[in-house]
Amino acid sequence: MNITIRLVLFFGLVSVMGIAQSPTTNFLNSLNAEQRKKAAMGFTDDSRESWHFFPASMLEKKGVSLGELTSSQKDFFHAMLKSHLSQSGYQKAMKIIELEDVLLELEGNANMRDSSKYYISVYGDPNKDHIWGWSFEGHHLSLNFTVVGDHVSFAPRFMGASPAIVKQGKRKGHRTTLANEEDLALELINSLDSNQKSVAIFSKTAFNEILTFVESTVKPFETVGISMDALNPKQQELLWKLIYEYISAMPTNLAKKRLSNLKQEQSSNIYFGWAGDTVLGKPHYYRVQGKSFLIEFDNVQNNANHIHLVWRDFDGDFGRNLIHEHYQNSNHH
Repeated sequence: MNITIRLVLFFGLVSVMGIAQSPTTNFLNSLNAEQRKKAAMGFTDDSRESWHFFPASMLEKKGVSLGELTSSQKDFFHAMLKSHLSQSGYQKAMKIIELEDVLLELEGNANMRDSSKYYISVYGDPNKDHIWGWSFEGHHLSLNFTVVGDHVSFAPRFMGASPAIVKQGKRKGHRTTLANEEDLALELINSLDSNQKSVAIFSKTAFNEILTFVESTVKPFETVGISMDALNPKQQELLWKLIYEYISAMPTNLAKKRLSNLKQEQSSNIYFGWAGDTVLGKPHYYRVQGKSFLIEFDNVQNNANHIHLVWRDFDGDFGRNLIHEHYQNSNHH
């Protein structure tokens, strides 16, 4: 047996046995001592459940920034991010960051608009701890992952885009990758008949911001809007497509499983509510609420050219349900 085959077999066995390092461990190991001190924190650090989507110059986030990483360290980071997102989720995140360069071109404020000021924080030791997590955060982006054994929480997950449609400059005409979350909802609201619309539209005026904002914990809103059961089959299919557009930021196999579970467990408890205008370019807001989750979408600011959207899990934000279940079922706790 030649050396190449022996090495392939050896590393295959290492991977199968679980000895191979995770992308997160590889990233941490690539950092120097100063960088690691910034990036690595205890799982119970207060910053783990404190999140925002503001530019770093307004409210700095703990962690190590993209701007502090070398080229090879960035490669390790991107491998880590790709391992926790689907291809579409990863592409959305990258395009949101690219919009900082558009804003810099339009505004000329290099302190406020800086695509290198996105921060990575790792909570706990992914190589040793049964419970750990990490976050990636900056302007218009907050991705929070909590890992408990073989299970992962992907909430809260915030994405935003300004401008949603670039109307001047080098990228004039470019539309954000968050267009599907807007277009599917507009298609759904405009597919409703007058009676359905009277139920679905709960306010003629859109809210200026997502109502859950940057709260660490959220509870269900009072039920508003139209229920899944009150939609016809084509409308129900549109609503499921809309929900999946949010879920699909997760790795594909997990996203399909989550959607299947929602269809089995929550169909009759899902409501679609709308506020504001029902045409692109006019202020609008919508929410989709089920027993366990909440979606909020807002496009009001900057003449309805500034998107904020979020996915929240009522019991599962920051992995709270997974952590609770772990402690309930672990003898050593």
